[in-house]
Amino acid sequence: MYNRQKVYEYAKEWAYKRNSKYYNFDPVGGDCTNFASQCIYAGCNQMNYSQNNGWYYINGNNKSPSWTGVEFLFNFLISNKGMGPKGEEKDIGSLKIGDIIQLSFNGQLYTHTLVVIQNGTSVYNTLIAAHTYDVFGKSVAEYGFEKYRCVHVTVQWLKIFITNHLRGLPDILSLNCNSSLRPKKNKLKLFLRK
Repeated sequence: MYNRQKVYEYAKEWAYKRNSKYYNFDPVGGDCTNFASQCIYAGCNQMNYSQNNGWYYINGNNKSPSWTGVEFLFNFLISNKGMGPKGEEKDIGSLKIGDIIQLSFNGQLYTHTLVVIQNGTSVYNTLIAAHTYDVFGKSVAEYGFEKYRCVHVTVQWLKIFITNHLRGLPDILSLNCNSSLRPKKNKLKLFLRK
Protein backbone atom coordinates (compact mmCIF):
# COMPACT_ATOMS: atom_id res chain seq x y z
CA MET A 1 0.00 0.00 0.00
CA TYR A 2 1.19 3.53 -0.80
CA ASN A 3 1.58 5.40 2.50
CA ARG A 4 0.65 8.98 1.62
CA GLN A 5 1.25 10.21 5.16
CA LYS A 6 4.88 9.10 4.92
CA VAL A 7 5.21 10.96 1.62
CA TYR A 8 3.89 14.10 3.29
CA GLU A 9 6.21 13.73 6.30
CA TYR A 10 9.25 13.15 4.09
CA ALA A 11 8.41 16.15 1.90
CA LYS A 12 7.92 18.35 4.97
CA GLU A 13 11.24 17.28 6.50
CA TRP A 14 13.35 17.56 3.34
CA ALA A 15 11.75 20.30 1.20
CA TYR A 16 14.24 22.95 2.34
CA LYS A 17 17.30 20.77 2.88
CA ARG A 18 19.03 17.74 1.35
CA ASN A 19 19.06 14.16 2.63
CA SER A 20 22.70 13.03 2.66
CA LYS A 21 21.61 9.54 1.55
CA TYR A 22 20.99 11.00 -1.91
CA TYR A 23 23.17 13.00 -4.25
CA ASN A 24 22.11 16.63 -4.71
CA PHE A 25 21.48 17.13 -8.44
CA ASP A 26 21.01 20.93 -8.19
CA PRO A 27 24.38 21.68 -9.83
CA VAL A 28 23.76 19.29 -12.74
CA GLY A 29 20.32 20.22 -14.01
CA GLY A 30 18.10 20.29 -10.94
CA ASP A 31 16.95 18.16 -8.03
CA CYS A 32 13.16 18.24 -8.46
CA THR A 33 12.61 14.71 -9.79
CA ASN A 34 15.23 13.27 -7.43
CA PHE A 35 13.26 14.82 -4.55
CA ALA A 36 9.94 13.56 -5.97
CA SER A 37 11.40 10.05 -6.27
CA GLN A 38 12.62 10.20 -2.66
CA CYS A 39 9.12 11.20 -1.56
CA ILE A 40 7.51 8.40 -3.58
CA TYR A 41 10.02 5.93 -2.15
CA ALA A 42 9.17 7.09 1.39
CA GLY A 43 5.57 6.11 0.63
CA CYS A 44 6.17 2.75 -1.04
CA ASN A 45 9.52 1.54 0.33
CA GLN A 46 10.32 -0.44 -2.76
CA MET A 47 12.33 0.12 -5.90
CA ASN A 48 12.27 -1.55 -9.28
CA TYR A 49 15.79 -2.68 -10.19
CA SER A 50 15.05 -3.54 -13.81
CA GLN A 51 18.08 -2.31 -15.75
CA ASN A 52 16.13 -1.31 -18.86
CA ASN A 53 13.05 0.39 -17.46
CA GLY A 54 13.29 0.38 -13.67
CA TRP A 55 13.16 3.00 -10.95
CA TYR A 56 15.96 2.80 -8.40
CA TYR A 57 18.72 4.70 -6.65
CA ILE A 58 21.93 3.13 -5.32
CA ASN A 59 24.14 6.22 -5.49
CA GLY A 60 24.59 9.33 -7.62
CA ASN A 61 26.33 7.33 -10.35
CA ASN A 62 24.17 4.20 -10.11
CA LYS A 63 20.52 5.10 -10.54
CA SER A 64 17.85 4.68 -13.14
CA PRO A 65 17.09 7.59 -15.49
CA SER A 66 13.55 7.55 -14.08
CA TRP A 67 14.84 8.46 -10.61
CA THR A 68 15.97 11.93 -11.72
CA GLY A 69 14.52 12.57 -15.19
CA VAL A 70 11.12 14.23 -15.55
CA GLU A 71 10.03 12.39 -18.72
CA PHE A 72 11.65 9.14 -17.57
CA LEU A 73 9.76 9.20 -14.25
CA PHE A 74 6.47 9.85 -16.04
CA ASN A 75 7.09 7.03 -18.54
CA PHE A 76 8.10 4.62 -15.77
CA LEU A 77 5.05 5.33 -13.61
CA ILE A 78 2.56 5.15 -16.49
CA SER A 79 3.99 1.94 -17.97
CA ASN A 80 5.27 0.04 -14.90
CA LYS A 81 3.97 -3.52 -14.84
CA GLY A 82 6.52 -4.76 -12.29
CA MET A 83 7.50 -3.95 -8.73
CA GLY A 84 7.29 -0.53 -7.20
CA PRO A 85 5.21 2.55 -7.82
CA LYS A 86 2.98 2.92 -10.81
CA GLY A 87 0.80 5.75 -11.97
CA GLU A 88 -2.22 6.76 -13.91
CA GLU A 89 -2.87 10.14 -15.50
CA LYS A 90 -5.71 11.94 -13.73
CA ASP A 91 -7.20 15.40 -13.59
CA ILE A 92 -5.95 17.66 -10.81
CA GLY A 93 -9.15 17.30 -8.79
CA SER A 94 -8.56 13.54 -8.48
CA LEU A 95 -5.08 13.84 -6.99
CA LYS A 96 -4.18 12.91 -3.42
CA ILE A 97 -1.23 13.63 -1.17
CA GLY A 98 1.83 11.87 -2.61
CA ASP A 99 0.77 12.15 -6.25
CA ILE A 100 2.87 14.16 -8.69
CA ILE A 101 2.36 17.04 -11.06
CA GLN A 102 4.76 17.85 -13.89
CA LEU A 103 5.05 21.26 -15.51
CA SER A 104 5.94 22.41 -19.00
CA PHE A 105 7.16 25.99 -19.19
CA ASN A 106 7.33 26.13 -22.99
CA GLY A 107 4.23 24.09 -23.81
CA GLN A 108 6.27 21.23 -25.31
CA LEU A 109 8.70 19.67 -22.83
CA TYR A 110 7.90 18.79 -19.23
CA THR A 111 10.84 19.89 -17.10
CA HIS A 112 9.68 20.17 -13.48
CA THR A 113 8.24 17.62 -11.03
CA LEU A 114 6.15 18.56 -7.98
CA VAL A 115 4.83 16.42 -5.11
CA VAL A 116 1.25 17.02 -3.96
CA ILE A 117 1.06 17.73 -0.21
CA GLN A 118 -2.54 18.98 -0.13
CA ASN A 119 -5.11 17.95 -2.69
CA GLY A 120 -7.49 20.51 -4.12
CA THR A 121 -9.87 21.03 -7.01
CA SER A 122 -7.65 23.22 -9.20
CA VAL A 123 -4.12 24.59 -9.60
CA TYR A 124 -5.12 27.38 -7.20
CA ASN A 125 -5.78 25.23 -4.14
CA THR A 126 -3.56 22.19 -4.79
CA LEU A 127 -0.41 22.62 -2.73
CA ILE A 128 2.96 21.08 -3.52
CA ALA A 129 6.52 20.54 -2.31
CA ALA A 130 9.55 20.60 -4.60
CA HIS A 131 13.28 21.08 -4.94
CA THR A 132 14.94 23.47 -7.39
CA TYR A 133 13.54 25.83 -6.25
CA ASP A 134 12.76 24.59 -2.78
CA VAL A 135 9.14 25.00 -1.70
CA PHE A 136 6.62 23.47 0.69
CA GLY A 137 2.97 24.51 0.63
CA LYS A 138 3.13 26.45 -2.62
CA SER A 139 0.13 26.58 -4.93
CA VAL A 140 0.65 25.10 -8.39
CA ALA A 141 -0.83 28.31 -9.82
CA GLU A 142 2.16 30.29 -8.50
CA TYR A 143 4.32 28.79 -11.26
CA GLY A 144 4.40 30.42 -14.69
CA PHE A 145 3.75 27.26 -16.72
CA GLU A 146 2.18 26.65 -20.11
CA LYS A 147 0.68 23.25 -19.29
CA TYR A 148 0.74 20.54 -16.64
CA ARG A 149 -0.01 16.85 -16.23
CA CYS A 150 -0.98 14.90 -13.13
CA VAL A 151 -0.13 11.36 -12.08
CA HIS A 152 -1.97 9.43 -9.37
CA VAL A 153 0.58 7.12 -7.74
CA THR A 154 -0.13 3.63 -6.39
CA VAL A 155 2.09 0.65 -5.56
CA GLN A 156 2.19 -2.72 -7.22
CA TRP A 157 3.30 -5.72 -5.18
CA LEU A 158 4.45 -8.94 -6.76
CA LYS A 159 3.08 -12.08 -5.19
CA ILE A 160 4.73 -15.39 -5.91
CA PHE A 161 2.92 -18.58 -5.16
CA ILE A 162 5.15 -21.62 -4.88
CA THR A 163 3.39 -24.93 -5.15
CA ASN A 164 4.90 -27.51 -2.85
CA HIS A 165 4.20 -30.84 -4.50
CA LEU A 166 5.07 -32.85 -1.40
CA ARG A 167 2.34 -31.29 0.73
CA GLY A 168 0.08 -30.11 -2.05
CA LEU A 169 -0.23 -26.72 -0.37
CA PRO A 170 0.96 -23.36 -1.67
CA ASP A 171 3.56 -21.44 0.26
CA ILE A 172 2.89 -17.73 -0.19
CA LEU A 173 5.70 -15.23 -0.14
CA SER A 174 5.60 -11.48 -0.60
CA LEU A 175 8.92 -10.57 -2.08
CA ASN A 176 10.60 -7.24 -1.66
CA CYS A 177 12.21 -6.04 -4.86
CA ASN A 178 15.63 -6.72 -3.30
CA SER A 179 14.77 -10.36 -2.73
CA SER A 180 15.85 -13.12 -5.03
CA LEU A 181 14.26 -16.50 -5.23
CA ARG A 182 15.60 -19.28 -7.40
CA PRO A 183 13.55 -22.44 -6.86
CA LYS A 184 14.83 -25.59 -8.47
CA LYS A 185 11.90 -27.97 -8.73
CA ASN A 186 8.92 -25.83 -7.75
CA LYS A 187 6.49 -24.40 -10.25
CA LEU A 188 6.09 -20.64 -10.10
CA LYS A 189 2.91 -18.74 -10.81
CA LEU A 190 3.12 -14.96 -10.84
CA PHE A 191 0.22 -12.75 -9.86
CA LEU A 192 0.07 -8.98 -9.65
CA ARG A 193 -1.97 -7.38 -6.92
CA LYS A 194 -2.74 -3.68 -6.58
